[in-house]
Amino acid sequence: MHYFVGDLQGCCEGLERLLKALDFSPSRDHLLVLGDLINRGPASLATLERLQALGGAATFLLGNHDLNFLAVAAGLRKPGKRDTLTELLHSPQRDAWVDWLRHQGRLADLQQGWLAVHAGVVPSWNTRDTLAYAGEIEAALRGPDYVPLLAQMYGDAPERWQPSLTGAARFRAIVNVLTRIRFCAADDTLDLVTKEGADAAPPGFKPWFDQPHRATASQPMAFGHWSTLGLINRADLLALDTGCVWGGPLTAVRVDGGRREVVQVPCAQAQRP
Repeated sequence: MHYFVGDLQGCCEGLERLLKALDFSPSRDHLLVLGDLINRGPASLATLERLQALGGAATFLLGNHDLNFLAVAAGLRKPGKRDTLTELLHSPQRDAWVDWLRHQGRLADLQQGWLAVHAGVVPSWNTRDTLAYAGEIEAALRGPDYVPLLAQMYGDAPERWQPSLTGAARFRAIVNVLTRIRFCAADDTLDLVTKEGADAAPPGFKPWFDQPHRATASQPMAFGHWSTLGLINRADLLALDTGCVWGGPLTAVRVDGGRREVVQVPCAQAQRP
């Protein structure tokens, strides 16, 4: 059975509880974690160890918190006040974890007919575009010169995606779409400031998945990242970040063509919203 799982954010006890609730068997089942494996929760290192132990039975996307860890580990940033990366950063295997995340993580994936991303897409991107642009970032992160790229990753500009973008602006724009987007305009302009629920859209903007002419409208999509949405369980759309780190449940959904199954387990609150 194939399950998509929302943001873990270092909540390893919740992950263990979920695996038990699923009666998960690595020989039979598969997890796709939709990004933000680590940070803000109490056990980032243990979470990575548990996922790695699942071997090929688990794949994962990279979210903004995972990319942030790579930047901090490279000495490009200092941990934020709410970051909980100390144990991972001081692990004797830190460099090995950096390499594992860089080489195993995806920025988008197509599984069981579902396009999976951490945050979302802009209206002009179709499925092929999304996978191709994600592939650009994956190749860059796996290459020997990934650190200078991470140094250029932060910032809200350019505000609008355009396929003619090049260099650092293109890298940043793709990362911002795939790992940070919530609201956007019909012309692919992003609002990266507003973090509240779907009803908080600024004038001229909508949640990315509500854009009426979205090129992926006919493509079933799954994403995490936006905990203030809560669970969205539509035939064509799954929003699975249900805020386990904030005291909400951890959510998995079976997506292998059988009966749609939602499984949620409680999690201890690790951070105050």
